[in-house]
Amino acid sequence: MSQKLSILLVEDEENLHEALRLNLELEGYEVTSAYDGAQALEKVASEYFDLIILDVMLPEADGIHVTETIRVRNNEVPILILSAKNNSSDKVLGLKKGADDYMTKPFNLEELLLRVHKLIEKNKKLQDKETVGNTYSFGKNQVDFKAQEAVNKNGEKIQLSKKEAMLLKLLIENKNEVVPREKILQTVWGYNVYPTTRTIDNFILNFRKYFEEDSRNPIYFHSVRGVGYKYTEEN
Repeated sequence: MSQKLSILLVEDEENLHEALRLNLELEGYEVTSAYDGAQALEKVASEYFDLIILDVMLPEADGIHVTETIRVRNNEVPILILSAKNNSSDKVLGLKKGADDYMTKPFNLEELLLRVHKLIEKNKKLQDKETVGNTYSFGKNQVDFKAQEAVNKNGEKIQLSKKEAMLLKLLIENKNEVVPREKILQTVWGYNVYPTTRTIDNFILNFRKYFEEDSRNPIYFHSVRGVGYKYTEEN
């Protein structure tokens, strides 16, 4: 069964919060609740979400500040802002700071659900990079993802675990781009709440041992401190 899509709902007005949560759950989404800006940022730092619905007027930190902070952290999660203010300068500011969509209260519930669906779909399309086939070569290495094995520069055969094969494929499909650790843990481990970064570090160390000429000076597999991991290949 495919995993439920997860939404972070950040709204401090309790009746509206409950009504939205109920309707989103009826649509089949998994909803996590936050009632102020600080709580929202805490949740975003420790969990993966497919979408955030964010009220502008919040205690602790307002929705605009929350949006800005999420974007500064390089998190590209789609953000739909809700606002009681109906003036265009607020809307422009919200979109400028990185929101993907903006709705003013009161809103039509069906329209909100439609926009939620569209934002998630659009984001999925962006995330699905060009996929590599079952086999892939780089340098003197050859990987067979399906058979979960590789042949390295010395002609040695390496058995890969399922997670190693998945991580390798994810990094190669996003070559020359940093893949955030949240995305790796969600895609490869399927967690919503993550284990330590150490877990991925160990996999990257293994890849260096398998495939690099000099594992201390890697050409292909890199850790980008505090952000994620990257597979590099000269075009």
